[in-house]
Amino acid sequence: MPSEIRLKRIQDQIKQVLIEILDGKVNDPRLEQVYITDVSIDRELDFANIYVSALGGADQAQEVLDGLQKASGFIRYNLSQVVKLRVMPKLRFYWDDTPERAERIEALFEVIRQERESSGEPSNEPDINEHEGHDDISD
Repeated sequence: MPSEIRLKRIQDQIKQVLIEILDGKVNDPRLEQVYITDVSIDRELDFANIYVSALGGADQAQEVLDGLQKASGFIRYNLSQVVKLRVMPKLRFYWDDTPERAERIEALFEVIRQERESSGEPSNEPDINEHEGHDDISD
């Protein structure tokens, strides 16, 4: 079993190579705007869990996962040509909805900010300019 540091290096290298493969070698139109959000590999190096998302959002999830599954042999072969491991882990693809959840949270924060501004409620955010020009606190 590899050390934590080596496992992290392998995961990072696989992620980088996957990005390059998807960007330049895979010609499936379902995978054009797909990006890798994370890669995790089990300690025995049997499976690489690949988390993906797409600019089109969750509406494309099944289509993207089907395309990746269909291309998994090709992707795994190309990975094995660059990432030198005794045995290349089997690839498992999962949809990562974190980007959509983050956008939703940001939208909710923006609604709250706008409601506070329209009601005249003071903001809890620090005013950056409040202490401008007052470097010496012994005034």
